[in-house]
Amino acid sequence: MIRAQNLSKSFGGFKALKEVNIHAPKGAVYGLVGPNGAGKSTLIRHLSGVYRQDAGDIHIDGQPVFENTAVKRRIATIPDNVYYFPQADIRAMKRFYASIYPDFDSARFEKLREAFPLDEKKALRRMSRGMQKQAAFWLAICQNADVILLDEPVDGLDPVMRRQAWNILMADVAERETTVLVSSHNLRELEDVCDHIGILHEGELLLERSLEELQSGVVKLQMAFQSEPVLPPALDILHRSDTGRVVTLIVRGGGDEAIARIAPLSPLFLEAMPLTLEEIFIYELGGYGYAAKEILL
Repeated sequence: MIRAQNLSKSFGGFKALKEVNIHAPKGAVYGLVGPNGAGKSTLIRHLSGVYRQDAGDIHIDGQPVFENTAVKRRIATIPDNVYYFPQADIRAMKRFYASIYPDFDSARFEKLREAFPLDEKKALRRMSRGMQKQAAFWLAICQNADVILLDEPVDGLDPVMRRQAWNILMADVAERETTVLVSSHNLRELEDVCDHIGILHEGELLLERSLEELQSGVVKLQMAFQSEPVLPPALDILHRSDTGRVVTLIVRGGGDEAIARIAPLSPLFLEAMPLTLEEIFIYELGGYGYAAKEILL
């Protein structure tokens, strides 16, 4: 549904995107993660047709996006900084969206009043950031778009409203096969909703996997030995920490394979545990020089 091929973009001498390739299938929830400045927002602006790429192709359902009005009408976007007209309230923005999105569902807008208890007559500029995000969700969901692009969508929302917004979005994914691409630093939340993950770093896509494949490709091993072990060189170790006799390894590969390599060393105990998405993110980027530094004060 969403496909970018060899996408590149420079601003002056700075290369913001470097031959990025992503693919989000129809009905998928694709999580785009990466450190600050990785190029996530720049990529989303290309996918929504705001930016024109220097090189490469961007297609939604096989159609190019830039300056393609028919395709843009099928895309709803919630940026990190929500845009609204200076004096507009929710009703004014609703009329605006209904005028440019032919599938805007006014009946659904009325039904969602209960989900988003906002004062429709209050100027959006006088609302808190969280209330502005609620209004953005309310309006975007009513567009009945085939593709929804989200850049830090729930930043500023309280826990109850975060769950409310995700529940509505996931219902659309299940019922309408809406394709969602979401960029967020809240990896715990992405782990609950995404089925595909792309990791972006310094404008390059380091990897793209289904979440299941990503979590099965890295494992945490905890073990203890009577004496210092000589670990098999075949282990692809991303990280090691020692606490007394207990050795913790983050290893690329499957748990069964890793255990089979360690077992001949006769450990006192040996356990394999899955990693969270946050742990995978930290250890994958650690190999690219982006890791937490231990600073002595």
